[in-house]
Amino acid sequence: MEKTLSLEDSRSDSIQWKQLWSLAAMYASIIIGWIAYHNYQPKLLEKFNFLQYALWLTIAQAAILVITPPIAGRMGDRFRFSRGHRLPIISTGIAFAAMVFMAVAFTLVSNPGEYFKWILPVLIILWLVAMSIFTSPALSTLELFTPVEKLPVAMAVITIVGNLIYSLEPVIVDIIDYLGAPLTFIAGGVVVFLSGYSLKQNSLGLFQQNSGRPRAVFTLDTKKSPYTFIFFLGAGLGIATTALFKFFPAVLYTHLGSKIGMDPKYMIVLILVISAIVSLPAGKVIDKFGIQKVFWYSLAAIIVSILGVLLINSWVVVFFFAVTFALSFTTLSVSSLPLAINEANYYEKVFCVGIFFSGVELPDGLVDIFMAI
Repeated sequence: MEKTLSLEDSRSDSIQWKQLWSLAAMYASIIIGWIAYHNYQPKLLEKFNFLQYALWLTIAQAAILVITPPIAGRMGDRFRFSRGHRLPIISTGIAFAAMVFMAVAFTLVSNPGEYFKWILPVLIILWLVAMSIFTSPALSTLELFTPVEKLPVAMAVITIVGNLIYSLEPVIVDIIDYLGAPLTFIAGGVVVFLSGYSLKQNSLGLFQQNSGRPRAVFTLDTKKSPYTFIFFLGAGLGIATTALFKFFPAVLYTHLGSKIGMDPKYMIVLILVISAIVSLPAGKVIDKFGIQKVFWYSLAAIIVSILGVLLINSWVVVFFFAVTFALSFTTLSVSSLPLAINEANYYEKVFCVGIFFSGVELPDGLVDIFMAI
């Protein structure tokens, strides 16, 4: 049976840097949006007397972030073959997210009364859905701009951008607090829309450019995607990320605060900066030794370093494991998503990326629910 190929099937043998940097910029805007959300969500719940619903909102948030990515991924795969590319689902999610940003800003400016204030938690839920709709399909475009053998290097660029933005969180939070909630959500909507529009325009140009070129040799892909393994890849990265942001600040400050005299949030910043610095060399290491081998070594090192930081009282040992964590977190970040893309069936690429991000979000969601109880 003949399969219909999409415009995405024709691609260059080298990294498409303009598209990659557009994707990195959009990823940065997503992270800034999450920083703004986590900064203002507790304040808004308190301001509008919704604190009694904080647990249910946390549960809803966890459920949305785990369930939505595979659904968006399935829709993205359908668009790949019905429209020629997955960009319509990305554009829809971006437009939806920008609209919700603006709606939240308008709601805050108008200072709704007792009855209309209930629109705020609804908008928060819609914002979570909107951000989830386009995140997985957008990041799945990484495999369009990059040859398979160079995926770790491209992922290293995304990791550098992501970690640098996270490392700037204290500064970003100060800016957000200075701007205030309404201006923050207006700016968030504009940034998300512009970065997403840039990705769309650059990607469409690539498809139009390639559409007239001869197709690459295509072999029917009949392998079954290993959903459980792909989910496990995401969960491994999710456990590392959750440990870093949820548990490390207090523990590192307890053991290292008196020795290096650094605020706990800046200890996390230091780990992220180290990770960003070594990301590109890590991509080249993965190219040399193989993506799957590096992933398993990284995951083992992550588990050992997390246990070392959390369970051992010696500051020297904790410092050693913190550095080990920073290095292995880098290789894990750079290898896990490309490995998930490589393992996915050709017809389920975006769906499998959604499963991967579902795994990434699960540990953090469970910890948030446990802490909210």
